[in-house]
Amino acid sequence: MPELEFYVRKKISEIDPAADSKVKAIGLVLERDEDTMVIDDGTGKLRVFGNLPADLKADGMVRVFGLILPGDAGFEMKADIVQDLADLDINLYKAIDELVIGKGV
Repeated sequence: MPELEFYVRKKISEIDPAADSKVKAIGLVLERDEDTMVIDDGTGKLRVFGNLPADLKADGMVRVFGLILPGDAGFEMKADIVQDLADLDINLYKAIDELVIGKGV
């Protein structure tokens, strides 16, 4: 039976293309065209490409799950899953995230 490989949650600045393959990240969409977008999580920017949802807009919050690949600016992500988080309260998310990380849950 093959070993399962999970997506590891990372801040963009923490992604190491030599060590990380499957990553999930949350960020604000800065640029968007048909099959690429650039997201920013406050620590860095990430170019994401793939089959992106047509209704996804710039200035919206997204979570992307994908494969890290070498790219023109160091690395980029081939998206496997893109979740629109337009209704996410980012301040509440960050507060809960800090509590969860602090407790080691």
